[in-house]
Amino acid sequence: MITLLDYGAGNVRSVINAIENLGETVRVAQNSQDILAAEKLVFPGVGNFGNMIHILKQKKYMDPLKIYLQSNRPFLGICLGLHALFEESEEAPGLKGLGVLKGCARRFRVKRSVPHIGWNGIKVKQPSILFNGIQGDEKFYFVHSYYVDPMDASVVMTTTNYGIEFVSGIQTGNILATQFHPEKSGSTGLALLKNFLQKDRESVSPPIQLKETKLAKRIIACLDVRSNDQGDLVVTKGDQYDVREEGAVRNLGKPVELAQRYFDEGADEITFLNITGFRDFPLEDIPMLKVLKKTSKTVFVPLTIGGGIRKYTDENGRQYSALAVAEEYFRSGADKISIGSDAVYIAETYLKTGKKTGDSSIEQISKIYGNQAVVISIDPRRVYVHTPGAVSHPVVKTRIPGPEGETFCWFQCTVKGGRKGRDLDAITLAKVCETLGAGEILLNCIDRDGTNSGFDMELIHAVKDAVTIPLIASSGAGCAQHFQEVFEETDVESALAAGIFHRREVPIFEVKSFLKDKLEIRL
Repeated sequence: MITLLDYGAGNVRSVINAIENLGETVRVAQNSQDILAAEKLVFPGVGNFGNMIHILKQKKYMDPLKIYLQSNRPFLGICLGLHALFEESEEAPGLKGLGVLKGCARRFRVKRSVPHIGWNGIKVKQPSILFNGIQGDEKFYFVHSYYVDPMDASVVMTTTNYGIEFVSGIQTGNILATQFHPEKSGSTGLALLKNFLQKDRESVSPPIQLKETKLAKRIIACLDVRSNDQGDLVVTKGDQYDVREEGAVRNLGKPVELAQRYFDEGADEITFLNITGFRDFPLEDIPMLKVLKKTSKTVFVPLTIGGGIRKYTDENGRQYSALAVAEEYFRSGADKISIGSDAVYIAETYLKTGKKTGDSSIEQISKIYGNQAVVISIDPRRVYVHTPGAVSHPVVKTRIPGPEGETFCWFQCTVKGGRKGRDLDAITLAKVCETLGAGEILLNCIDRDGTNSGFDMELIHAVKDAVTIPLIASSGAGCAQHFQEVFEETDVESALAAGIFHRREVPIFEVKSFLKDKLEIRL
């Protein structure tokens, strides 16, 4: 029996699924006594340090946790579950952690995108039961803006490089904790979890000892999901956002089956975009919740869900916050939430007032779950102009002339599935959303969607240069070389494709095989 501490934030569903997949039974702690009686305790954490500490205090879990940890019984902390062991965090000045270990969590101050999101390696500093069967050159999934800085170097189990060398795992007695997410690290992560769950494992060191770790470029599979004319949920794909062919919705497969295929083929992340979400009320969108729940049982890489995540008032006048909507998706297996049209409206309001309201979906979700949980999906299209001063928006000189020979353009944001343009550009939207708390940008391109002509490098350069958070390049991939080009020319952290994967024109494993000798890739 494994006891899991669920303090109410983040995707604990995946941790439960991973443990159950390994044949163990999970009991979620309901009170202090459950913590004190635990034989093995897992503390997964995603979100904001301050919110976590407030909830632990509210539930009166702080003292039982300290007693359990002082007893030296088996403990595995994950991400924020690692930070909680220390005295404090720069994320919430003035709030005290459990203080079992001396030191604090510090924010990354590096010349790299923050949060640190993606697959990175570990440098092993001491033997551990966790490393049985681990070679030492594997990659694990990280998603965080803060890292722990222990005062006692003897507790350091692993370190990782990201602008600096930071502590990515600790071990003292039977207390183990990792910055990375084993439940989201594929088969390697499951092997590590299995080592913690089983009895009588010896402490070993992996045979391969890395001198430096490197962040891998991510290959992401995107599934546009909507109801077809028969009412069934299908994966579809648009041609410049038009998903119909000969009058019917293109049907490229079932979402759960395709997600499983992409996990098996080596996808680093999977994104579900509910493209009917702007019309449907998400808390009644039961089919998509079922898709997430079923997928997260067997797919152990990060899952992002987008579509219709905003505040609502139903037909009975009952109000639901964007946070309440997001929570349903997190509890169903999502790791990140993608916000599209609503982000445009939020940015427009912010630009009018110049003030944060605290009420927007971006602010609400990032405050509780952390900015790494909020992805902004931008859907821009080119608008050509003859001179840079023709509009008030940022303008780029383009190598792709317009219909009247224009050599300048700006990138207009759209809403409602690309059907309606707004007086807002993609660069400004990205900057405002970063200010409000977003942790990642999914940058689409209506002009390239479904064309197989390659990514829009000019658009990607313009937005990438304007923000300090990671960026996912999307729209236009038609071959493996297009991934190489976008990674080398723009230095984006990840690239996404849909149609070429759905139709098996360019399988994910083929993209990775092509890139493996050219770029850092998770194989």
